[in-house]
Amino acid sequence: MTDPKTDANTMWGGRFASGPDAIMTAINASIGFDQRLYAQDIAGSRAHAAMLAATGILSPNDAEAIGQGLLTVLSEIETGKFTFRADLEDIHLNVESRLTEIVGEPGKRLHTARSRNDQVATDFRLWVRDQCDAAISSLTALMQAFVAQADKGADWVMPGFTHLQVAQPVTWGHHMLAYVEMLARDRSRFQDARNRMNECPLGAAALAGTSFPIDRAMTAKALGFDRPTANSLDSVSDRDFALEFLSASSICAMHLSRFAEELVIWSSAQFRFVRLSDRWTTGSSIMPQKKNPDAAELLRAKLGRILGATVALFTVMKGLALTYSKDMQEDKEQLFDAADTLMLSLAAMTGMVTDMTANRDTLAAAAASGFSTATDLADWLVRALGLPFREAHHVTGSLVALAEHKGCDLPDLTLAELQTAHSGITQEVYAVLGVQNSVRSRISYGGTAPDLVRAQVARWQATLK
Repeated sequence: MTDPKTDANTMWGGRFASGPDAIMTAINASIGFDQRLYAQDIAGSRAHAAMLAATGILSPNDAEAIGQGLLTVLSEIETGKFTFRADLEDIHLNVESRLTEIVGEPGKRLHTARSRNDQVATDFRLWVRDQCDAAISSLTALMQAFVAQADKGADWVMPGFTHLQVAQPVTWGHHMLAYVEMLARDRSRFQDARNRMNECPLGAAALAGTSFPIDRAMTAKALGFDRPTANSLDSVSDRDFALEFLSASSICAMHLSRFAEELVIWSSAQFRFVRLSDRWTTGSSIMPQKKNPDAAELLRAKLGRILGATVALFTVMKGLALTYSKDMQEDKEQLFDAADTLMLSLAAMTGMVTDMTANRDTLAAAAASGFSTATDLADWLVRALGLPFREAHHVTGSLVALAEHKGCDLPDLTLAELQTAHSGITQEVYAVLGVQNSVRSRISYGGTAPDLVRAQVARWQATLK
């Protein structure tokens, strides 16, 4: 059996006379987490071998043996037959070592004209690119769930809030579509990040390029990249693509957290705006009446993990001179965890939004409370009586105070009581004090009027089809 220390030194080269200390091996090894890059690593190696053969650097027979051997390694990993070795440090050396065991001498030629520096940069880009695609797909599904809710309740009235105080009536559909807009921006951020990262570092070698006559455009095309990266120093030291993914993930998780907070509030006994299905709630070990919105609460907290990963990678990268430093090995664990957390959060939120039921009557009653049509009254005073808005604001404020003193809402005041604030108020004012009339009047583009909401629903249904 090959001695692990001897084998590791062989992979590094001949400079070291003895193997590393056990603690150095433990801190240096990344195979415990970067084994997740196995598919990308093998795809990159197959593309590299094919290119080496096409440029005459590698014989066709050796390239064929390498290509088939790598497929064998891939099969072993996917079927659980592969043994990952910490003494071989990372996924690259683990794959190459096993390849050489399978095909012999040709396996030792695979690493010609490349370095682990450009290899890991390529593998990591491929993995993050796949995660961008997954995020885009998951966001599309969540947007469709919100659009379905908006379609169902395009004309259902509910209170709109500022400072968590009743502000003006809006429609349920309009509120749901606000999150569609947020998620659409999230989706575009992932798409933009994907577009920017879609350049291939393979061929930059350690940092300066290579003297071999390689064809970088060939490997870039084989791996689905738009083009090779243009600067070898930047190629091996860039982690902008990972930072962009994490930044987009943090913003997206923040949006999920905001709606999770609304679900926690809305599902409470004090609000009763929505009912969450049993699939996304839990009970109490001591209080039998409880139905806790645990999934929403957990989603609210997931932002902490994703944002923490973002800050961690910024901190790793902030002080690194060009080019590659071993610090950059710390780029993956946080990103892997953040990506897993984001995908889980998107799936859970999609389930909750799909399953939730709005309590239409409760929403309508809440929309009619809290003097929510005060702004409509002020606007009517401007339109019908020609008052300056600041004077109309003052008149309306005095009527709110009167209604509050009487323990009623604005529509409950008599005409005589309304005229105590301004003698010009007529019976027509009651037409604007109802919440349905209020939402129907908000006809400016982007407003909450049901017809506008239905038009936006139709637009998004077509866009997301």
